[in-house]
Formats: sequence, structure tokens, C-alpha cells
Amino acid sequence: MNTLGFLDKPIQTIPIDPSDIPDLLPVMPLRSTVIYPRQVLPISVGREKSLKLVEKALEGDKIIGLATQLDGTVDEPNADQIYKFGVSAIILKMLKFPDQTQHIIVQGLNRMKVEKIEKKTPYFLAKVKTIIEPDEETDTVKAMVANLKGMFQKTVDIASYLSAEQGLIIANTDEPGRIADIVASSLNISIAEKQEILETVDLENRLELVTKFLVKELHVLELGNKIQTKILGEINKNQREFFLREQMKAIQKELGEEDDQTVEIRELKEKIESSAMTKEVKEVGLKELDRLSKMPTSSSEYTVSRTYLDWLTDMPWGSRTKDRLNIERAEKILNENHYGLEKVKKRMLEYLAVQKIRKSKKGPILCFVGPPGVGKTSLGKSIAGALGRKFIRISLGGIHDEAEIRGHRRTYIGSLPGRIIQGIKKAGSMNPVFMLDEIDKLGQDFRGDPSSALLEVLDPEQNNTFTDHYLNIPFDLSQVMFIMTANFTDPIPPALKDRMEVLDLPGYIADQKQIIAERFLVPKQLEEHGLKDTQITIKPSAVSKIISAYTREAGVRNLDREIAAVCRGVAKQLVEKSIKRATITRKNISKYLGPERFYYEVAERTMKTGVATGLAWTPAGGEILFIEATKMPGKGILTLTGKLGDVMKESAQAALSYVKSQSAKWKINNVNFAKTDIHIHVPSGSIPKDGPSAGIAILSALVSLVTDTKVRNDIAITGEITLRGLVLPVGGIKEKVLAANRAGILQVILPEKNRNDLEEIPKAVKRKMKFHFVKEMDEALKIALEKPPKRLM
Repeated sequence: MNTLGFLDKPIQTIPIDPSDIPDLLPVMPLRSTVIYPRQVLPISVGREKSLKLVEKALEGDKIIGLATQLDGTVDEPNADQIYKFGVSAIILKMLKFPDQTQHIIVQGLNRMKVEKIEKKTPYFLAKVKTIIEPDEETDTVKAMVANLKGMFQKTVDIASYLSAEQGLIIANTDEPGRIADIVASSLNISIAEKQEILETVDLENRLELVTKFLVKELHVLELGNKIQTKILGEINKNQREFFLREQMKAIQKELGEEDDQTVEIRELKEKIESSAMTKEVKEVGLKELDRLSKMPTSSSEYTVSRTYLDWLTDMPWGSRTKDRLNIERAEKILNENHYGLEKVKKRMLEYLAVQKIRKSKKGPILCFVGPPGVGKTSLGKSIAGALGRKFIRISLGGIHDEAEIRGHRRTYIGSLPGRIIQGIKKAGSMNPVFMLDEIDKLGQDFRGDPSSALLEVLDPEQNNTFTDHYLNIPFDLSQVMFIMTANFTDPIPPALKDRMEVLDLPGYIADQKQIIAERFLVPKQLEEHGLKDTQITIKPSAVSKIISAYTREAGVRNLDREIAAVCRGVAKQLVEKSIKRATITRKNISKYLGPERFYYEVAERTMKTGVATGLAWTPAGGEILFIEATKMPGKGILTLTGKLGDVMKESAQAALSYVKSQSAKWKINNVNFAKTDIHIHVPSGSIPKDGPSAGIAILSALVSLVTDTKVRNDIAITGEITLRGLVLPVGGIKEKVLAANRAGILQVILPEKNRNDLEEIPKAVKRKMKFHFVKEMDEALKIALEKPPKRLM
């Protein structure tokens, strides 16, 4: 009796002698099944060819051939789509089910090889060769069989798809080939692998192949079992720890003791209740604490909730520093740390005076705008020191993510409050001086617009209820003194700029730099380099030389670096013992800093006709620029070079049009504009230039060119022009005048309507310089040209 297969009752097998198997057999293709000799198995029959084959076989000796398809998905395989090796089989029983499907129960007989397909219709009829299997048992075969039986039993013990009955069958079977076939049919291996075993006739090779597949299957099962055991062990461990903790809690409760979690919850509750939080915030905190108390400490949510409560309780609710309202003391501190910057100092002292009269809790929102190196950031620290407040600074340069300001929501892993809340927590005070550095360098992308998030922060009417996404509760920022810094205001969105009080910090003049260097920079660098007054002396003339010949800037950052370079050079000489003391003068400064980098070139550049000195405003302060014009025979074409913007190009076209319109009046007879090309160039061609303020300078260069008259080399010019000959006001007068002063130019032509702008210029500069205010272009030309046309006189 053989009970292999999906059968409820054993089926009586029929012994057939191999010689009784016909050489010509009907062959039935099998979709996804490989049958071995003496295996009993039910087969579903549904294809028309297969039904006809079974019907014909039942009328005869019931012996058929079974061969597996190469691809089980093919409904009607041809002769090339079935394996050449299969088994001869006998139909034991025919079963018909209520759903009209038919099954046959077959018994495998012998291995066979399909040698030739004789007929293809109505089913495959093939000439086959019956394979006689060897039955000799060598010592090697016996050893391989014993090993295979042991391994199969191990597999039965682990694999859920194998039954104990299958292990029993193997244990009670003595034929090596039969054992190999039973194991192969039982394993969860591929059809191709089962077919390979079927085609292996040699006994030792077949046993070796089956052992190989069994070892692979056993390894996979053992690995899966190991993983499952590990997971179950961890689950059991967690459950055990949970039960032990619960028991510990019960014991501690009986003893009147508290566990760590209870102590933690109690401490957090005390913090919340004793803090100066608003009623609304306390309710949120206590509600979150209640959630925390009900969570197991091993839960991932526990850490998230605990971190939130830590942030909530660590915020400086109601804590603030007391302002020092002594105006004389504040003025002294500001003057000690910074020279000049009178406008900003005046604004701070006014704030203190108002606070002394009427103690308002709202802090001002200021924006310091000025070129690099004028002391915007350090001034914020000095203001905090003068007021007796904590100082916090964050840099906004390059920030693109709105969450940097408002924070991330708690649903994100690793979420934190935004930089504003982090800064307030770090300060430990509700009223620090909070500096938002480089606000003009903010960016925006798909992650949001940080400048929009700052609108609420910097609005005095809204920031008393600022809501960070992480804390998700209103927080009062109205007592914070916010100070922004920027090099220029153009990139700042108008809505944000509207919320600030903008204070301009102009560049320093040479005299101011001299004082700053002597009072602040030199002592600082001597201390940083470990040099004493007995080892080095930097003469005022040396500082003046550094300012004029080695730096060209609005601030003092490069001046500080050059002084540091001198100190490093002296320190090296002292260590090498080549000197005992160094005295730095105007004459020997080049030994430490090398050849001069800047020199006054105005006189040189304006020695020829067609060149005028203009003035420009830049984010780093004012600059002088040279306007060069030349003419050549041509077709009346105007060429403009020097990376000029559209507005500046239009100014040049307007200047040329005005010159042409006045050529008869000025008796310019030596130039035929229709046959003359004019080229206007502004040097430093890699730097973009734009704006209308170079109008008069361009006009002066053109008139100089066509009248063959030089422009004065001691004068700089700025102002917008019109076709009617008027001069219009321009911006950046302070920066432009200071730039002229730095370049050694002591006379400046300005539009009449810019006269009031001189109030912002330092008195020392105004005393040294002469200003010419003009309403019309002809007035400007009279002053600018060495020998203006007679009609202008």
C-alpha cells in the first residue's frame, strides 16, 4: 500500500514488470508537477487532449506516459515544450466531482525517455524507452542513504509542510533509489530541480544531488527557525520585563515607595504647576503629562512626549532680566566699545529714556544696515551689555527652510523647535537682545519661505502670541529686542522691511579708522598674539599707511587683518631672536605687508580728454568709477561696454543726445556725429553696474571728448540727467562722498536737491571737502571741465 499523495484512503498499487510497458505510449503533459516511479498522485484533467488520452487509456491497459512542461503557463504545449524525461504510469482510478472536473489517480512505474513523437493529434503518441535503474548497493550508497535518512528526519522535525508519517515512510524504506525519489518528491524545491533528480539515473549521483538539495533546504529552515526563535525570545523578554515592572510597581506601592517613572512624572508636574506659564499652556502641559503617565517607558512615544515636556518646562516662563536704565552708564559702555555710530547710539539712549519715563514691555525691532566690517554684530552685543540683558545671535544666511524659524511638527522623527524658541531657551530670559544676522541673505525654496515666517516674529502686534510648530502653544516675544543686520535692504521683502526701524551705519572715514585702530584694533591684536608694549610699537603713521595703501574698504575688517599680519611678522622675528624690539613706522611697514596695494590714481586716469570721475553706491559702501569715452570714424554708432545695466545705458544715450542737441550752441564744429562712432567704457568690466547717478559724469566725459577739454582730476561727479538739461537727485550721497574722501578727491559735484543729505556726513569730512550743488547740466560742466565751451561761461 502506498499513501503518498493527497488521498483520504490508501490506494492499492499495481506491480508492473518493465518488460510489460509498451514502447509506444500516449504522453500527457503535466503543468507544474514531477512524478517519480512508484509515487501515487491525483492529477486534475481538464484539457481536451488530456481527456481524450485518459478515455482511450481506460479502454486499454491504462498505461500512459507523463512528462512535465518546460513552462507550466502554456495551455497547449507542443513537442518541444515538454521535458524528454518522464515516467510511465498506470491509471488506478477515475474520479468525477460535482463541479464537472475530472481527476485521475496515477501510479508511477518506471523512468522513461521520449525518443520520438509519432503522432500529435488527438494527443501525443510517442516512442519511449523504459529506463532500467541499477539496484546494486555499495558501501558508498549505504553511507549516503544513512546520511540522507538522518537529515530528512531533521527536516521533518523543523519543516511545517512535512508530516511525521513521511519521516516514518523514509525510515521504513530500504531501497536507495526509492528513498531518493520519496525525499525529492517531499522537498519544497523548484520543478527544474525535481526534474534534474528524475533525469539522474545513476544511484550515487542521484543520492548526492538529493542530499545537496536537502542540505540547502535544511539550512534555510534552520535559519528561519533561528530568526523566529530570536523574535519570540525578544517578545517574551519584553513581556517578562513588563510583568516584572508591574509587579515592582505593586510592591513599591505596598511599601510606600515610588518607582523612577512615578518620580519623573511628579517632578514634571511640580515644574509645570510652579512655573509662570499661562493657564492655557499649563492645561496643555498637564494633559500631555497625563498621557505620559499612562505610557510604558519602553514605548517610542514615551521619549517623544518626554522630550516635548522637557522643552515646555525649560522655557523661561515669566523670567526676565531687569533693564539698567542709567543713561550715562549705557552711553559710557557704548562709547568704550565702539567709536562713531552716533545715530545708533542716540537711538539706544532714546529707548532707555522712554523706558525710564514709561516702562513699556514691548521691545523695539531694529535693522542695522551697512557695509561689511562697520561693527553691526558687535554693536548688538554692546547694546545688550548696556541694557543688562542676555544676548543671543543666530545667522540667517543661507536658510531656506521655514521650519528653521517655526520648528517642525512633533509628528516628524527628530523634530525640534525653531531657532527663535531655541534661542529664547538658551538665553533663559523672556527679554533678551536677539540678533538676526544677515537677514538680507535669506533664501526660499520648496521647503517654504523663512521671510514669511519672520513676519509674525517681527510684528509687535502679533509676536505676543507667536506659535512654534513644535510647542504648538502661544509664546510671548513682545519683550524681546530684535536687532537685524543687513548689508543692504533691497533683497528684504517689503512686508518684512515695513516691520523694522532701519538704521544706516555708514562706512568710516580715514580719521575714524585711525582712531579705531589705535584704540581697539592694535591693543586687541597685541593681546591675541601675546605681544607686550615693550616688544612692539606701532606708530600712528604706520597705521595711516596701512589705511591708505593696504586697505580700501568702508569698514575695518581688512585693517584688522593687516595689523594682525604685522603682529605675526614681529612675533616670528622675536622667536627667531633676530630682534628684541620692533618699532613699526610708515617707512618699514612694507617689510611686513609687502608692496603697496592701493594708490591714488585719479590724477593719472584723468590726464587725457574723455575721462571723468564718477561715484557709485555698492552694498560694501561707496566707490569711485571712471567713465572713459573715445571717438572714431564710423556711422554714428554708440557702443557701451563695462557690464552696464539698462538704466545706465539709457543715461549714456540721454547724455549723447543732449550733447548733439547743444553742439551748435557750444560751437562743436570738429565732430560730425553722423560719421563718428563713440565708445563709452566703464572699467572693472567684470563687475555689473547700473543706475542713473552716473549721468553727469558720462555727460562730462562726452563733452570733454568732443571739445578736446580735460575734466578736472580733483573733482568727482554724481547726478541724474534729463534731456531738458536738468540735474535730478540720487541716493547714497553719504557713501559716495566718503568714497571720494577715501580716494583723496576733495571736491564733489552734487544735485541741488541732495543738499540736505550732507547732514549725515561727518563734520570732519565736510570741513576738508568742497561741495558744488547744481540744478542744470550746464552748471555742472562749467565746474567739471578745465576749459568749458565759451557758450557755457
